[in-house]
Amino acid sequence: MTDTRAEALPGPTPLADEAEPALARQDLVVIGVLLVATFVVILNETVMSVALPVLQTELGVDPSVGQWLTTAFLLTMGVVIPLTGYLISRLGTRTLFGVAMSLFSAGTLLATLAPGFGVLLAARVVQASGTALMLPLLMTTIMTLVPPARRGVMMGNIAVVISVAPALGPTLSGVVLEHLGWRWVFGLVVPVALVALALGLRLVRPVAAPLAAPVDLVSVPLAVLGFGGLVYGLVSLGHAAEGAGGLSPVVPFAVGGVALTVFLARQLLLARTDRALLDLRVFASRQFSIAMVAMLVAMAAMMGTFILVPYYAQTVLGMGPTATGLLTLPGGILMGVAGPVVGRVYDARGPRVLLLPGAALISAALWMLATIGADTSVGWLLAAYVVLCLGLAVTFTPLMTAGLGSVQPALYAHGSAVLGTFQQVAGAAGTALFVTVMTVVSTRAAEGGATTEVAVADGVRSAFLVGACVSLLLLVVVTFVRKPVPEADGAPLPH
Repeated sequence: MTDTRAEALPGPTPLADEAEPALARQDLVVIGVLLVATFVVILNETVMSVALPVLQTELGVDPSVGQWLTTAFLLTMGVVIPLTGYLISRLGTRTLFGVAMSLFSAGTLLATLAPGFGVLLAARVVQASGTALMLPLLMTTIMTLVPPARRGVMMGNIAVVISVAPALGPTLSGVVLEHLGWRWVFGLVVPVALVALALGLRLVRPVAAPLAAPVDLVSVPLAVLGFGGLVYGLVSLGHAAEGAGGLSPVVPFAVGGVALTVFLARQLLLARTDRALLDLRVFASRQFSIAMVAMLVAMAAMMGTFILVPYYAQTVLGMGPTATGLLTLPGGILMGVAGPVVGRVYDARGPRVLLLPGAALISAALWMLATIGADTSVGWLLAAYVVLCLGLAVTFTPLMTAGLGSVQPALYAHGSAVLGTFQQVAGAAGTALFVTVMTVVSTRAAEGGATTEVAVADGVRSAFLVGACVSLLLLVVVTFVRKPVPEADGAPLPH
């Protein structure tokens, strides 16, 4: 496929302050409210990494059952995110924000008051429905309101949201679990979510007129079966490796594969009349396609590491929930500080000066983690984690900004939906890959007479070794990313 847009030549570009006027105050308010709300909802994606063992004990459920608190969340996200491109275009910013935050707030309150596992599981599904809508909504709003010369800084703020929130999840969860109990993992979020909802309904304004496009009733179930089957199949790989039983991963992969193939073919057909539920014409941009491949690898590395590092710290190093959570804190803070700085560098210099060093840091961190054992020091683990977080901070902003900036303005909502879908699938794939490798290797080591600590350390080390090898692909792909030249909104869409 060829790019539908010209690309900028390498070299410096004017600083944002010199190239574009300041954003209107009302636009900054809209973006600020959406950033805070998105941070709150995404924080819940990783709170289960530390809370799950406690919940399984206190609710009296087996690990294979307790894992559904994470699986159902991921599955719901995988189903809802592909629909967001249509929903943003159809409902508009303010309405969809109200729907998203209402769902999240209701799910969080239900989780706080849940009398047992079944209600808590339902609450996680409701939470995920709201979470899935927020990130694509935020990205589409920024791409619509922010001029190209300032997008790097704003995307740096999004990078803070999608990376720092998951990184801080285990920290907050560990502290709350140890001092207040599992209900407060959700209960402390309820007032924050309600305040964000109230402020958003008052301050968020429509940024574009909604389109009166009819929904294709055939595409919706195909999207649910296709993306849902793919995500569930990936998650099932990890469960199967753990010996959790349940449905064979082959079944959801088969169902999802067939449904996804039909769904994609139908979207290509519907795009000719601008009726696609998920408009695949975004992939007509070569730069968008390259950025999505790189994002897939980076997200898989991030989520796989965010799952295994706390598990290794607790199981092998014997750290408690609070200490384990605090282990991730420096990396999360670093990502928060680096995000806007990286955005400013992108606006001034473009993506190339950032992406290769960022990818190299990610790869270096994974190779560091591939050396851990049963007697590895906490300092080494912390250093590797910090290096990884710095690499992710340097990589995410230019990938998102260059990728979404290369699609035509009329397709921003669909580009955001595709990016969100890729992130979700990558998260499930990274988790499945790391957990599967770890479980297989540690099980064999235990059968050979190794202690639990040694067996788990062997498994975790092998998982990071595989991740380190995959990271070499990221080093290659990012060399092809360029900063695109913005195109006018009136340009014809590809067919």
